[in-house]
Amino acid sequence: MTGKPFLHSLRSIDPAAAQGPQKEILDLAIKQVGFLPNMYANMANAPAVLSTYLHGYALFRSESGLTPAEQEVVFLSVSQVNGCTYCTAAHSMLADKKSGVSAPVLAAIRAGAPIPDERLAALHALTAEMVSTQGRPTLERLQAFLAAGFSEADVLYIILAIAVKTLSNYSNHAFATPVDEVFAAYRVD
Repeated sequence: MTGKPFLHSLRSIDPAAAQGPQKEILDLAIKQVGFLPNMYANMANAPAVLSTYLHGYALFRSESGLTPAEQEVVFLSVSQVNGCTYCTAAHSMLADKKSGVSAPVLAAIRAGAPIPDERLAALHALTAEMVSTQGRPTLERLQAFLAAGFSEADVLYIILAIAVKTLSNYSNHAFATPVDEVFAAYRVD
């Protein structure tokens, strides 16, 4: 994210100095991810924010029924529409290294170009429109999504993903969160 943070007096929480709810949620986050992303250290200033994010994120991953590649397309779509360069970098790395998103699809999403996979293109288009219209996609966009083989229930899981990504995207805006080294190769401007 470019620019300056607008939360000037809050700083990242050091897990070694954290106590109470901050320590509990940071310990959980480190256990789940294996390291402490900068985003989590910032979100822990309000433990309920990080807790809600981790819980919703885990539910989307485990219950949505979307493939890992489809999940990354949703997260990337939300993060791009919200202008979150931190999450775009993080989910680009996950898309490339862990979730099986093909290089041409990832490159197209990152460039804002046509996506060379009809199903993923429909998923991306609906997700982006859901974010940009505050949850009011056109009937045509919804019909294209359903015609690509998705269900109406999938829309609700996209809403869950939008909710958790909004927590992270907006938190990153507030702190101007620097991209972690693990995601640095996927940094965007």
